[in-house]
Amino acid sequence: MGSASVTERRVARRVRKQQRAEAQRPAVTHRRRTLFLVRLLSWRTVSGMIVLGLSIVLYLFLTADAFFVNSVAIGGEKYLSREEIFRDSDIAQRHIFWINADNVESRLEEIPNIADAQVVVGWPPNMVQILVTEREPVLTWEQGVRVWVDVNGIVMKQREDRSDLLRIVAEETADPIGVGSHIPQTVVDGALLLRRRYPNINVLLYDPVKGLGYRHGGGWTIWFGDGTDIDTKLLVYAQIEEQVIKAQGLQPGEVDVSSPDRPYLNVLWRENE
Repeated sequence: MGSASVTERRVARRVRKQQRAEAQRPAVTHRRRTLFLVRLLSWRTVSGMIVLGLSIVLYLFLTADAFFVNSVAIGGEKYLSREEIFRDSDIAQRHIFWINADNVESRLEEIPNIADAQVVVGWPPNMVQILVTEREPVLTWEQGVRVWVDVNGIVMKQREDRSDLLRIVAEETADPIGVGSHIPQTVVDGALLLRRRYPNINVLLYDPVKGLGYRHGGGWTIWFGDGTDIDTKLLVYAQIEEQVIKAQGLQPGEVDVSSPDRPYLNVLWRENE
């Protein structure tokens, strides 16, 4: 009887423990589900706040005035004004993140007066720097309008009067010359060489057929052609002036040494006639 009672009590205790465990299990499962839902809601809330915050930041980036270009730092200008450079850069009121420095540089370098442009887009917003190098004029060209020409023959808008520049007058050319067009390199080089050889020359002529010309103080015009072999042509002319014009007392209307092997004189009269 004693052994049976002990065994029965042990079995009864096991049954009660099992019953208590089974009674407690749903509560634990319920708590886990509750914690899972709480954590899920918390992460959703945090994610939503992050998305909302990023949306607000993106909206500010895209709409805030601080990120739109209203002015730039400009340097290197000499003849052009800063207002002109800023306008031609075409970045006014553009968003700072949509500005491509290479594109702006190319756009500025399309302006004949600008030889080189460097653009830096930095931080903070509106920090755009433009550094330009302008072409330097070496000639003033008159052909319907008055323009500048640089050493490479590029035609630019005249920005101011420069009495120190050699002036070339193209009287016989009908069409006005356009900014951005190109004067033949030989013509530019020949004109500058004539100026170096005779610094007192201030004005040259230009004819599409006869080339560069100079109005001599004696009343005739000397034509040098396309500007090549200037020194040779000057030697030929000097011989003509000394041995023909002065020696024979001629009054030419023009002397053409554009082809130095076959110079041409248009004689108006002789002194002994």
